[in-house]
Amino acid sequence: MKLINKYFIIALTMVGLATSIADAQVVRKRGNERNNDKQAGAQVTDRMQSFYEEEPKSEADLMWMRVIYRQLDATTENNAPLFFPEEKTEDQENLFRIIMRLLANNQLKAYEYLDGREIFTDEYCIKVKDVLDRFHVLYDVAKGSTEKNPKFTIDDSDVPANEVLSYYILERYEFDSRSNKMNVCVEAICPVLHRSGDFGGDAVKYPMFWVKLQDIRPWMAQQYIFTSDDNNLAKYTYDDFFLLNMYKGDIYKTRNLQNKSMMQLYPNEEALKHAQDSIQSRLDTFEDKLWVPDRNEVIAKRAKNEKVAAKDSTSQSTPEVKEVAKEEKDEKKSSSRSSRSNKPAKRTSTKSTKVKSSSTATRSVRSRK
Repeated sequence: MKLINKYFIIALTMVGLATSIADAQVVRKRGNERNNDKQAGAQVTDRMQSFYEEEPKSEADLMWMRVIYRQLDATTENNAPLFFPEEKTEDQENLFRIIMRLLANNQLKAYEYLDGREIFTDEYCIKVKDVLDRFHVLYDVAKGSTEKNPKFTIDDSDVPANEVLSYYILERYEFDSRSNKMNVCVEAICPVLHRSGDFGGDAVKYPMFWVKLQDIRPWMAQQYIFTSDDNNLAKYTYDDFFLLNMYKGDIYKTRNLQNKSMMQLYPNEEALKHAQDSIQSRLDTFEDKLWVPDRNEVIAKRAKNEKVAAKDSTSQSTPEVKEVAKEEKDEKKSSSRSSRSNKPAKRTSTKSTKVKSSSTATRSVRSRK
């Protein structure tokens, strides 16, 4: 009996040992699977980013460049796809929610807003926690978050998407000698919060941070958007929206030595508008001025200018000019009427009168005889 118990105990021990070994193998396998999933996800992200990476242009290949700051307002119809829908739906998510989700998952870098001195280096890279605290965005520390790899969980209702009513974008107009073409690219984008004080009043703008468009392109290319109310099919992505320059915004600053905004350079509203239009016109026509037009282009341009000048002269005629023209026309009419009234009588009537008078005279002479 003792011998049977001994073998029974040994068998139980071996079963327990085998079970523990099997459990350890399962745990190890799951851990390897998680690591493999993380590595696979990282590889997918790296592949996505490498797919959208562009070879940086050498300054030796650039013959001309202009840096422009624009403001994209939510009230402009062209910019509506950036801000709507405010709430996340099954297949739609606005741009700010995408940016915040990537920042919370530590998949995107954000840079300090320096107001005209933007530097996109690690030295000016900001911590997501500091941004969330600064703008009072509620969050929780996500599982698996570490000091080197911080992650946060933000509830959809706590994302201040309804307060982001404009964006600043950084444009680069470049003329490349290799392609002999003018290239327009959006280098970075900055969401701007519009918040009113505790006592109301006009909303104050708070630029949050800069995000390089090159870093966010892999995710923007996956989100299809509506660009018009006339077509309810999402045919374009956020990536297309910026590549095709489908947005519309006013120039609020250009890179200059004094680092002044357009409002500081042109305090008068009329002068500001004129300066903005002038800069935009030079940007639009810069490439055309580089080439000598051929004969047909010169003739077509001359005919177009003459047509525009004739149209402008007709449309810009003042009421005084119209009144003078009317008076001249009336004078011509009156003069023509007076000339018609002063014409001599017809010859036939004169002859008949003479004949009648001569016959009467003859009868009178005969009667006297």
